[in-house]
Amino acid sequence: MKVRSMLMFLLALLSACTSATTTPLPTGPEGTPTLRAPMVNITPAPDVQSAARAFLDAWQNENYQAMYDQLTLLSRDALSYEEFSKRLKDVAVTMSLQQAQFEITQALIKNPQEAQVAYRAVYQTVLLGSLSRDTLMNLSLQNGQWKVQWEDGMILPELRGGNRLVMDISIPSRGNIYDVKGSALAAQSDAVALGIVPGQIEEGKEGALLVELSNLTGLNTDYIRSLYEFAAPDWYIPVADVSAQAVQRRFEVLSSLGGLVMTTYNTRYYFDSTAPHVTGYVQPIPAEELDEYRRRGYRGDERVGRAGLELWGESYLAGQRGASLYVVDPQGVTITRLAQRDSAPSNSIYTTFNKDFQLQVQRAIEGFRGAVVVLERDTGRVLAMASSPSFDPNLFDPNNYNSRWLLNDLFDPATTPLLNRATQSGYPLGSVFKIITMATALETGAFTAESEYDCGYTFTELPGITLYDWTYEKEVPASGRLTLPEGLMRSCNPWFYHIGLSLYQQGYTEDVSKMARAFGLGSPTGIDQITEIAGNMPNPANENDAVQLAIGQGTMLVTPLQVARFMAAIGNGGTLYRPQVVEKITDPDGNPIVTFQPEAQGKLPVSEENLKIIQDALRSVVANRRGTAQYVMVGLQVPVYGKTGTASNPGGKPHAWFAGYTDAKRSDLPDIAVAVIAENAGEGSEIAAPIFRRVVESYFFGRPSRLYPWESTFYITRTPTPLYTNTPRPTDTPEPSPTPEP
Repeated sequence: MKVRSMLMFLLALLSACTSATTTPLPTGPEGTPTLRAPMVNITPAPDVQSAARAFLDAWQNENYQAMYDQLTLLSRDALSYEEFSKRLKDVAVTMSLQQAQFEITQALIKNPQEAQVAYRAVYQTVLLGSLSRDTLMNLSLQNGQWKVQWEDGMILPELRGGNRLVMDISIPSRGNIYDVKGSALAAQSDAVALGIVPGQIEEGKEGALLVELSNLTGLNTDYIRSLYEFAAPDWYIPVADVSAQAVQRRFEVLSSLGGLVMTTYNTRYYFDSTAPHVTGYVQPIPAEELDEYRRRGYRGDERVGRAGLELWGESYLAGQRGASLYVVDPQGVTITRLAQRDSAPSNSIYTTFNKDFQLQVQRAIEGFRGAVVVLERDTGRVLAMASSPSFDPNLFDPNNYNSRWLLNDLFDPATTPLLNRATQSGYPLGSVFKIITMATALETGAFTAESEYDCGYTFTELPGITLYDWTYEKEVPASGRLTLPEGLMRSCNPWFYHIGLSLYQQGYTEDVSKMARAFGLGSPTGIDQITEIAGNMPNPANENDAVQLAIGQGTMLVTPLQVARFMAAIGNGGTLYRPQVVEKITDPDGNPIVTFQPEAQGKLPVSEENLKIIQDALRSVVANRRGTAQYVMVGLQVPVYGKTGTASNPGGKPHAWFAGYTDAKRSDLPDIAVAVIAENAGEGSEIAAPIFRRVVESYFFGRPSRLYPWESTFYITRTPTPLYTNTPRPTDTPEPSPTPEP
């Protein structure tokens, strides 16, 4: 009875100590209650190491918002997000930080509300390599989550107490850019900005002034006079900039000429503005990119490559900066130096150009909007690349006195001189594309070299559409019955309309496009060192598209570089090489660290037999008396192969094309492939073919030997015109010849 009474008392006590919601006690087999502790919901403490890891992962990914969200309320009250993120960004920039990595070494819960995590921070930097420090993170448990108590010692222990980092950077001289023979194209040098004040020109001395300036700058005297002809007497008229060495040679004479203003400045000088679209230029770092460059190890006040080889070769030309990283206190007093590295001299770039030849090519296309590309036929070396209108890269230096007057002209949307038309402009190829159509015709077997077609004035095989041959527009006799190679020689449009339509109707609907792509059209050449576009090589959607594509019209677009490349492949037996503009890169002692190596990218899908048929047809274009470029090449003492082209476009006059290659087989001069385009200039045989000839003469003989039809003397048009005006129209050539194709 005493035991039973005790059990009843305990049950009553337990019942009073539990809430109304407590689960009733279970009973045993005899109905006797079984004792059990009441159910209580307990939240386990979060893992402090996981919280620390999440914070460090966010830091490593530079997710500053996620880091800030994980700070304690007290830390966030003391530091706004803007201040917090700026602090971390400033440290990253000062360090030239590439990547931060963190390793947790120990985690300790000091009490239920406080914890401490030890970790190692490893900072990979551009300037100083790897920096590592062991430091601590303190955490507090708030609302069931571990929050970080931020302090700057978490970055580096040395930064506690308001200390900060300072980086002292020393900059080596920028590396030079040379031509293939070591003549400087870009180097640090003194230069002179030349200008004229018309009212100060002495009576009787104007002629001497103009001659001296012409000799210094290469500009025509009539052009120089036109610059100030209608200017006020007290105006300053900028003319050009030249190297200080060139001025020094004639300084006594120049300094005695009234009206001439010479302003000397030190600069990254681009000698004679040689190949500016390839060499590129430097500029001060834009404000919006300053942090990015500083993280790459720049001090911030340098001029950096912004285009061409200056941009592509920045890592070679900039050299290795020297750096010392210091910790300073809030008053700016240096406490300690954390790390140091010495600077190292820059490397230099040697281009594949010969400076003299490059300048001759630039002059050959001057006055037109267009481009010329010259490749070493059997290697892929770019021997010259000219885009017109050109520009003076020296104007990007604000220390150049003429920059304030002339720099804006470089951004003129009407002339776009900064655009490299050789690689960044896409054009319809016109009749030069007939080479690819002919290759497709032969390779499919749908046509042979003996196939014939009656080349009349019109093509009427498309119902309801009449297309015309160039002979109709020129009002000369139609070409008559032609074999396929003769069709290329005469550039007969109806012949190639017929090929395009026949191939499409026979089921070869995409074969011309596939052949064009195999010739390298519609995709980048891989030149890499300068910017290029892919162009466009569509598949024909219908018979009309197929007909237009067969003569290089429609929506297809190519770059002059692509055309020079496939012409080189035709000439060298079928190999497409990657174009390259860098011959070598040398260390400060002149030892090559990178050297040019020819890089074959593919083969033309054309049999040796068919390639020979195409080559012979290209020879007939310039050698047969009925060839469309024969009269232009008369007397040229170099075997050339090529094709004229005139590409219609809705914007005005057609584009003039000529593309070809040489086969001189000289041991001292490798053979070349050349592509020429003159925008809205007229007919390929009248404009582009003479430019092609001048390029070939300049390469093999060192100078041109034949005037352009529109010249009175070399580089002087019969009626002087301002630079970059409408293209001069050629006059009739003195040699009797058949009328060329458009």
